Amino acid sequence: MDTPADPPAPYQSVLDEVGPRLKRLRAKRGLTLAALSETTGISKSTLSRLESGRRRPSLELLLPLAGAYRVPLDDLVGAPEVGDPRVRLTSHELPYGGSFVPLSRTPGPLQAYKMIITDRGSEPDLRTHEGYEWMYVLEGRLRLVLPEHDLVLGPGEVAEFDTRLPHWFSSADGRPVEVLSLFGRQGERMHVRARPTPKPAPGPAS
Repeated sequence: MDTPADPPAPYQSVLDEVGPRLKRLRAKRGLTLAALSETTGISKSTLSRLESGRRRPSLELLLPLAGAYRVPLDDLVGAPEVGDPRVRLTSHELPYGGSFVPLSRTPGPLQAYKMIITDRGSEPDLRTHEGYEWMYVLEGRLRLVLPEHDLVLGPGEVAEFDTRLPHWFSSADGRPVEVLSLFGRQGERMHVRARPTPKPAPGPAS
């Protein structure tokens, strides 16, 4: 008959604490081994060996005990708490109005931001700086001015440009615009690895 393999070292200390935890819980509830045996259907000797650590905890033993004590199974085994999965982002004010939230968690050549862009007036004040920017409009209407273009972009539209060229952007209608921005300070460009295959133009009808 095969003997069960020893649990990995990180879990052994958790299992070692199950017995004392069960004993403390039974004492807190004022139960005898006989009363607990009658409630769970587990023999007194098995319960005693489980509390003393001479019997390895198993699911078939812990489930009836969790039911008898009316506690979650995690409380019996001392499962560690799961960390909060939410990422708490910090908003920063833009110098020209609006705000941005850094989405990148580590430093690198490309950084991602969510921007809320407000109305900056109707007179463009074009500026330049090092870098390359890719902007995707999530909601609202964005006005983007470049040396040879004066564009209005809506949700789902994308623009990319070298920020060393004079540029300016603002809300196109006075309402806040939500934008996803990917920015490379050293001029890194987006590399598209997959593009839609253009459909062939229909041939002349026969």
